[in-house]
Amino acid sequence: MLVLEANFAMAMTSDQFKSEMINLLPRLRRFAVSLTRSGPDADDLLQEACTTALQKWQQYDPGQPFDRWMFRVVRNLWVSEIRKRKVRQGEGQVDAAEASELRAPGSADEVLEAKQVRGKVADLDQELSQPLMLVCAEGYSYREVSELLGIPIGTVMSRIHRARKQLVSGLTVEETGVT
Repeated sequence: MLVLEANFAMAMTSDQFKSEMINLLPRLRRFAVSLTRSGPDADDLLQEACTTALQKWQQYDPGQPFDRWMFRVVRNLWVSEIRKRKVRQGEGQVDAAEASELRAPGSADEVLEAKQVRGKVADLDQELSQPLMLVCAEGYSYREVSELLGIPIGTVMSRIHRARKQLVSGLTVEETGVT
């Protein structure tokens, strides 16, 4: 009886759910861009994720972090979309370097540097860019990313290390002009 009362007390109303989802949209879009490598595809993915979440909002367990639930919805929908695209031969792809979501205000040098970093992140394999974005841009812990992506924590750590190493070597080569 006490457990039922505790779960009922933690229940979220539809309006609270919508409010939480709206507050999370900028972070979800950044994640969607990192998955899709395309602004328009990210917008489509995000719209589908929001629609799915709103249709299934009562399945959300308020005992779990809302943001992780939503990130999982986005990721699962993207995995489904990748499977569909393999059948359709992947038409309509847009280069991720055109995505402008991770803009950095400041001087022209800072803007150029940020654009170079965005381009290098976009060039990373998805298995490396996903954990990198979740940890570095979204602030998740390695353990949270492990749970979110369904991979061991050691794999998360290894992929982030490899991603950072590739980013540094790619940017160092550009700075020095060495090829």
